Parts: sequence; C-alpha cells; structure tokens
Amino acid sequence: MKLSDYMLSVGTKARAAADELVKTPSYKKNLALSAISRSIIENKTKIIKANDKDLNVGEKKGLDAASLDRLRLTENSIDMILHGLNQIEALPDPIGNMEQVSYRPNGLQIGKMRVPIGVIGIIYESRPNVTVDAAALCLKSGNSVVLRGGSEAFHSNRSLAQSISHGLKKTGLNESSVQFLESVDRKYVKELVRMKDFIDVLVPRGGKSLVELLSKEAKIPLIKHLDGNCHVYIHSDADLAKAERIAINAKTQRYGVCNAMETLLIDIDLAEKTLPKLVESFLAKGVELRLCKRSLEIVELENNVKKALQSDWAEEYLAPVLSLKLVKNIDEAISHINRFGSKHTDAIVTENYSVARRFLNEIDSSSVIVNASTRFADGFEYGLGAEIGISTDKLHARGPVGLEGLTSQKYVVFGDGHIRE
Repeated sequence: MKLSDYMLSVGTKARAAADELVKTPSYKKNLALSAISRSIIENKTKIIKANDKDLNVGEKKGLDAASLDRLRLTENSIDMILHGLNQIEALPDPIGNMEQVSYRPNGLQIGKMRVPIGVIGIIYESRPNVTVDAAALCLKSGNSVVLRGGSEAFHSNRSLAQSISHGLKKTGLNESSVQFLESVDRKYVKELVRMKDFIDVLVPRGGKSLVELLSKEAKIPLIKHLDGNCHVYIHSDADLAKAERIAINAKTQRYGVCNAMETLLIDIDLAEKTLPKLVESFLAKGVELRLCKRSLEIVELENNVKKALQSDWAEEYLAPVLSLKLVKNIDEAISHINRFGSKHTDAIVTENYSVARRFLNEIDSSSVIVNASTRFADGFEYGLGAEIGISTDKLHARGPVGLEGLTSQKYVVFGDGHIRE
C-alpha cells in the first residue's frame, strides 16, 4: 500500500474511533483499561524479550547510558506502567463535567462542558512506557490516538501496542482507538504532521531537535514537551540538611530524565559552609561538576571539577554532569533561572516564607517547587496517573499533561423558548 493511502486509512479510522469514543460511557473505558492491564501482564515475558532486542541494537549503535536507561523495560518498570494504568482507571472521568454554570438575568442557563479534543497524534523517542501512558490517557479522556514511537524502541512499542489492541478487542472498543505506526521510516512522520483533516493536536515527546523540527513542519497545533534545564536554588535561609538531600536527589536519583536538576544555585553567604560538603557528595556519586569562577575560589580544580563555560548554564545534560553557580541573593537567582532555564521545573530551598512566595510568583516555569526535589515534577507524582508529557508552553496545557490537558471545553446554553430581541 502506498504511504499516502496507508496514512489516509489511519486518519479515517482514527476519526471514526474518536466519534465512537465520545459516546462511550466511563465504565466501558475503565473496562478497556483493565483489560489492557491484564493483557500486558499476560504478555510480560514477550514484552521484555522485545525490549531486549531493542537494547541489543541500541548498544551496538552506541546509544549513551541515559538513552539506554530511558529505553530499558524491567519487571519493576512494567509494574510501574501497570500501576499508572490502574491510577488512570481510578481517576474521575472529566468528560461531561460542567463548570461555571450560572443563570443570566434573562433566565438562560449557561455553562462550560468538558469534551474530548478528538484525535491526538503522539510522536515520541526512546521511552516505551509512553506507548501505554499515552494510550490510557487518551482513551480515558475520550480521544483516539495515533502513536509513532522512535526507531530505538520499535520492537518494545509494537509489543506493547499489540497488548493494547488485544485489551480493546476484549471489551468491544474500536481497536482503531489506538493505532501504532509500524514503520521507522521518517516519511510517516512527515505525513502525520500534515494530516490536519484528521489529527486535532500533536504531542511531540523527545529531544529538543525533534520538537523544533515538528514545530517547523507541522500543520497541526502542538503541545510541546521541550528540554528540562531545571534548577535548585539554595537560599541563605535554607535548612542545610534539607538542602543537601534535595540537591543530591534532584541530580542523582536518575540522570536521563527531563526533571533532573542541571544547575545548582547557592547563595554566596552559604558558600564556605556548604560548597565543600556538596562538592564532596556529588563527586562521591560520580558527578562531574562545572563551577563558576567564584566557586573555584573555594574549591580546587581536579579531574571531575571543571570551570563552567557560558554555554553550561543553558545545557540539559541528561547525564552525571552538573553546573554550579554562586549568586549574591534571590534577585540574581531569579534573573539567572528566567534567563537560562527552559521553563520546565525549578525549586527553592528556604525556611523564609516571604522569599518562597516571591520565588513562586516570579519564576516563569510550568512547575515551581518549595523545599522538595525537582524529580517530583511528574504526572504520576502529581496524582494524574501518568502524563503525555510536560508542556513548557503556556497554551493549551502547561506542566504535566494528564486527562484534563487532553480535553477542551464547549459552552452549553439551556433556554426555554428564549429569543433575542
């Protein structure tokens, strides 16, 4: 079949499935999620074998440790996927919810109803869990979805997509509610991003280059998941024990994720007291440090301690590398974050309530955190069950995109023979 004919078929089926899903009651969507969960459990061995195939190919291609970490499926990570599915199943269905209902002076009753977006296209790189997370969130929010995973995870994604299809079939839902493009040819992506008659919104989830490419080529609105240049700022009024735990966790709990800290800012008043200990802790974890000029007056250069370049402040390393800068005060910290950050997630450690409030108000990021690790910026941790991605846009959704982020609203008006004079 020609590419254009195949993609026309995918789009037509997706639109038809979306029309069916808008009429599907919550209990039936939940039954489908439960059946998908059971299907993944039944096929767990097969899924892990498919993932092993992807990992072997990735190692031969020389994928770095962070990429292999994102790609790897284990018993534990599959259990986390299943837990996310169960959470989504347990969440209230947003579809049909009425908000801001009021009576006008003329007796009309007007409100907003939560509705599905329609057909979602999701293009993602080496994260097989996205296949299930995306399918589950789209189904629960009444949307059909077209999935195009990265070539690195092709066998893993296909195996998971087969389990999803089996679960849909068992509960009588249209199997085209979730379609997986079974090709790694980039021509399919170029065709998908131009299908404005069938796809209502695109969600690119991957590296900065992927998002920038799709932003240029897409004829369809995007919910963008850009890079995560996340900061932790240790203010002069911080509890230093908390500060060290938070900073170490934010960087080292997992490296290849978008909510890992990439730059640590410390008030200069604390430098003599905190910097040597923090440097020692990071070096013990195998983290390479890139320090500002003022820091290097306190800490000496060595193998894993280097002088930071200007480019380091805007870098998303996704690796055991951390830039560190001493700042005069909160003014300099806020200025640095808003200049070099990616508007993803930034945290402050302080016991000063007024300073914390100011940080919350003035940092222009999708998640702003007080006295906790940036690693909590995640749909699962926020109680969303899972996430399609973390949007750094300001329209239509911002932050972790869960069920509500995959819906829109329409006005509904109730009258009783009203006419406009």
